Amino acid sequence: MASGTTFALQAVPAHTDGPASAAQVALLASEAAVQKRTADLEARFGDPWDTANPLGHGPILAADAKGRLQAAAEDLLDDFRLNAEFVPAALGGRLVRADTLARILRPVFRRDQSLGVGYGVFSLLAGASVWAGGSAEQQRWAADLLLGGGRLAVSYRELAHGNAFLRDEFRLTQGGKGLVLNGTKRVIINADRAQGLVVVCRSSDEPGSQAHSTLLLDRGRLPAGRVKDLAPYPMVGMRGCRMTGLAFDDCPVPADGLLGAVGGGVELALKSFAFTRSVLPAMVLAGGDTALRTALRFAEQRGVGGRPLPRNPQARRTLAGAFTDLLICDSLSLAAMRAAGHHRGITGVYAAATKYLLPILLNDAVHELSVLLGSSIYVRDGEFGIFQKHVRDLPVTSLGHAGAAAALSTISPQLPALARRCWQPAGAGDTGDPSLFALRQDQPALAFSRLETSPDSDVLCAELLAAAGFLEEHPDLEFTAVLQPLVRLLTAELRRLRAACTTLAPLSRHCLANPQTYALADRYTLLLAAAACLGVWRHQQGGPDVFLARSGWLVSALLRICTRLGIGPLPAGAPAPEAQVFAELLRRHHQPSSFDLYDSPLAAAG
Repeated sequence: MASGTTFALQAVPAHTDGPASAAQVALLASEAAVQKRTADLEARFGDPWDTANPLGHGPILAADAKGRLQAAAEDLLDDFRLNAEFVPAALGGRLVRADTLARILRPVFRRDQSLGVGYGVFSLLAGASVWAGGSAEQQRWAADLLLGGGRLAVSYRELAHGNAFLRDEFRLTQGGKGLVLNGTKRVIINADRAQGLVVVCRSSDEPGSQAHSTLLLDRGRLPAGRVKDLAPYPMVGMRGCRMTGLAFDDCPVPADGLLGAVGGGVELALKSFAFTRSVLPAMVLAGGDTALRTALRFAEQRGVGGRPLPRNPQARRTLAGAFTDLLICDSLSLAAMRAAGHHRGITGVYAAATKYLLPILLNDAVHELSVLLGSSIYVRDGEFGIFQKHVRDLPVTSLGHAGAAAALSTISPQLPALARRCWQPAGAGDTGDPSLFALRQDQPALAFSRLETSPDSDVLCAELLAAAGFLEEHPDLEFTAVLQPLVRLLTAELRRLRAACTTLAPLSRHCLANPQTYALADRYTLLLAAAACLGVWRHQQGGPDVFLARSGWLVSALLRICTRLGIGPLPAGAPAPEAQVFAELLRRHHQPSSFDLYDSPLAAAG
């Protein structure tokens, strides 16, 4: 930044040992290091069910009732230096890969989604724009701010933000002495706690994709009286988050406060979304873990509908189904985050699919689980009060910075080209990418500047076709009699989708889609989820993850996806996988370990 600019970014003391070497980057991203950091954070929080734990469910609910985050929990994250996880290793932080970042944050989101979002994840979302499009000076300033314990806040434009409680935005104009910022935004998480502000604002009245620009502002250097904090916006969910707003009144900003070029706001947002739209839902699914664990704990202790759990097959099916949905979510988010690390052109599409589909699956699963608790769903304290908190928090967390319409608007314009170029018959084109699914294999470091939004291949649909061939070659695998017809149904659906999409006129990705393309995009996301599950299963064969290599969870996942697609007929009279899935659920509940792909150990009362 130019040192002579009146409102240039103020120096922030560095709290880092400097950029990581190539060897240090590899060590940070190693499976052993990720497991160690995740286990460390889990152990610091302790057993959430322990009534004597000051960081357990009871204190979380008490803080939520007051609309606050737990001060002790924030102190814990300060001591852990959680902000370092949001800063690329090249800038002195610990961020190397999207998928490992999501794993490390799950202990936080399992306890309290308000804490995960309110403490600092929105610093990550804001930082993504800086890492993707900022100058070296801007990146250094933002990195030092976060590494020093500070915060960034972000305000996206209307379409991209997707949590528009009110239709408002900022406007950037050229005044007599330079750039001037005006406008109001009622809901910006941590706006009143952040020193750094990433602001997407309208900078032109012309239609199209170049009407918005992005700023990086140092709150401490803005002139007094030109920026005002707005009152907190009342929320039913995520009460602990500071959802305040900002109002700018002819606020001068430096020309070198621009992130990228004038008019480049939409392009920069789409590039950063290729990362954030997959990594945030991958963290949020840990809240679904707690909801499922609470429902299972309730069912075991009190029964369901007057019957103990072992004698209630419907309750067991509901619990096993919710567990399966978590595995579906994790499979899709894993593939999307790995695609970002491999700089696949289709990364933006996969991230949008993750952002669209995971909230639907998680919210549906939690509402199905709520039936098991009956009237206890209304309890806001005690052993099972944490369930209703996650019921309230999940919809708000899921809206996040890009809603369903925005996500589908990213996918829909790509469908005609994908159908023509990528969705080829089995044996043609791309054969998939095993590195997207190998859970503990070393992966390349994420380069934000290389995040892609222009598809050139579709490795997940290729994986669907490759898995169909794999099943034909291995007819003796477990549940093959069910898997083969299920995969045939899915490949037939892909052919139908291809036929429908090839008839569409090519659309500008900067235009809103329509109901027809939204419906096609919805079906496409379900096919991506099925392909991701097949990829995870296929590439664990012979590996250490025995449950994922078995076929029971996969059959359950594909059955649920086919039901959502409305395709059939589904195989009749074949062996059911529910017993295998439910047995694994019980093992992880009592061990205890996480209900995701990684089966990570959880803190338990000593």
